[in-house]
Amino acid sequence: MAADFTNDLCTPVFIVDLDTVKRNARVMLERFQKLGVQLRPHMKTHKTVECADIMTGGARRCIVVSTLAEASFFADHGYDDILYAYPLPFDKVERCAQLAERLSLFHVLVDNSAALEELRKRPLKQGKAWHVWMKLDCDNGRAGIPYSEPRALQLAKDITETTGVELTGVYAHCGNTYGCQGEAQIKAVAQETTTVTLQFMDKLKAAGIQGVKSSIGSTPSCSHPVADMAMLSEVHPGNYVFYDVQQSLIGSCSLKDVAVRVLTRVIGHYPHRNQLLVDCGWTALSHDGGGKLPTGYAVIEGHPELKLLSMTQEHGRIEAVSGKLDFTKYPVGSMLSLMPYHACATAMMHPMYYVHSNGKIVGTWTPTRGW
Repeated sequence: MAADFTNDLCTPVFIVDLDTVKRNARVMLERFQKLGVQLRPHMKTHKTVECADIMTGGARRCIVVSTLAEASFFADHGYDDILYAYPLPFDKVERCAQLAERLSLFHVLVDNSAALEELRKRPLKQGKAWHVWMKLDCDNGRAGIPYSEPRALQLAKDITETTGVELTGVYAHCGNTYGCQGEAQIKAVAQETTTVTLQFMDKLKAAGIQGVKSSIGSTPSCSHPVADMAMLSEVHPGNYVFYDVQQSLIGSCSLKDVAVRVLTRVIGHYPHRNQLLVDCGWTALSHDGGGKLPTGYAVIEGHPELKLLSMTQEHGRIEAVSGKLDFTKYPVGSMLSLMPYHACATAMMHPMYYVHSNGKIVGTWTPTRGW
């Protein structure tokens, strides 16, 4: 028999607070509407149609994905204007071409001339052109061509001069905001990323390259945008719809904004080592965060005295932050609610999300998986 309330669910289980998700999505959408900037939400955190509908306000357009599995999944559910924001993998060019020919707008990401050559070698049918975003590295140090190097401008020129290819936009991820603590630090990184992106756009215009969009994004920077971000075309945050403990520590949100939990049950008492055992191992939570929180691998809601010390595949060890455990407070079979350190990683561990409003289950969401 299906459960009616979250307390009745079999554990471990991933639950989503629908009211918090809707509020987080609405706040972000309204924030950038006021700035006059297009929000292109990233789907990688949740990978579900239902949450995508909430994030796009039902438009089913203008989204970012991190895998082709996501791109195909959303295309199959009526989405269009999909940006595959990942350095073009050469083994997936044909799959990208099929999506580009099928949809009115499918965008790919390029940060090197070899990838551009792969696109040139696979012209699209029906007279279509590849819509290309150039990935700019604005000191994040992951993908992208460094903004200050002359080859960045040269690559932009090469894209515009390649037959069958259009330079649609310049894309930067300010993931270095994840090293911030507090709004002031977040805004400083957001300002720097915005400034160098806009300066690069000026270089494009000076070189005669017109009509190119600009986009930056990360949940921290878009949770605390700077005024100059109003000069951008788009932003592309994603985690904000769920938020998590990591985001609260960075300063993007407060714990009340975290929309997701992993529910787990106590399965054993071990007084000789002052520990509880729960049925949440790393396969239900992930090891993200490395257990560096004062409360270990998660925040145990309503129990600041408890620490999730370690996890094996299917077991979690909980001990007291200090002193002796009062085992009578945590009977075998009782439920604990874990706030994940990183919602994206935790969501990936679950084949289904149980969606609730004030503890009453209102539906289930099934995410896409794979690459």
